[in-house]
Amino acid sequence: MNYTIRTMRRADLDLASEWARQEGWNPGLDDVDPFYAADPEGFLIGEVDGEPASVISVVRYGSDYAFLGFYICAPKFRGQGLGWKIWQAGMDFLGDRTIGLDGVIDQQDNYRKSGFILAHRNIRFGGCVEINTVGDENVTAVTAPAMHHISHMDGKLCPAPRKAFTTLWARNDISRRFSLLLEENGIPVGWGTIRKCHDGHKIGPLLAPTVTGAEALFRGLCHHVGKSTIYLDVPEPNKAALVLADKYGLSPVFETARMYRGKPPSLPLEQVWGITTFELG
Repeated sequence: MNYTIRTMRRADLDLASEWARQEGWNPGLDDVDPFYAADPEGFLIGEVDGEPASVISVVRYGSDYAFLGFYICAPKFRGQGLGWKIWQAGMDFLGDRTIGLDGVIDQQDNYRKSGFILAHRNIRFGGCVEINTVGDENVTAVTAPAMHHISHMDGKLCPAPRKAFTTLWARNDISRRFSLLLEENGIPVGWGTIRKCHDGHKIGPLLAPTVTGAEALFRGLCHHVGKSTIYLDVPEPNKAALVLADKYGLSPVFETARMYRGKPPSLPLEQVWGITTFELG
């Protein structure tokens, strides 16, 4: 068996996204382009005699921080140590950066063996939502001139700049993704994106300084897509976000463990009502 590991090409990331769908992770329909823009060298694929066998993302945000995701081994190749080999290749690629991940709960012990420490749980809430009316003048569609505000506010979610990612993530493609900006006294203070997934729509990020702002964004995003199954990935320490999810009839459907290797960043989770994406943080 000839097992080799290489950097993914753009088309390989489509395969990784499909594997994520098969695992039940429900990725967005057009996640791949913003993912790839974040770090074109940060995606690895392992092949057995040319056949894809394993994948992992090790996306670098600057020189000190990175995020790991898409850690999947194809079912036919499991139990042969190939996942561990691509994991080691990813760790070597990232060096001594602080690394974050949102891993499935039953893998926590394995992550601990590689030096990862639990920071908090994230809970995915889901349910059917229909918002018929909205009327908050502080919430408006994101436009190109607002992108520098988006990148700045994204720094509350990510410890290092990721402008290439947020520029594509926050863009408004009416059929597949839509983003709103929250302002107070004309000053941008929060934002949110809703995107079409294989099943329903996901909201992420949902970033606001108050429950009033978060709810205004949530209602505006849901109103845009009409009646739909909505998913929201909430960091458990934000208790008000758990209450908001319950208010709109969302129930827990999945959870992950946010873990870090190295010094964990200090994030204002009280302002994070929905995580951007489990794959890239």
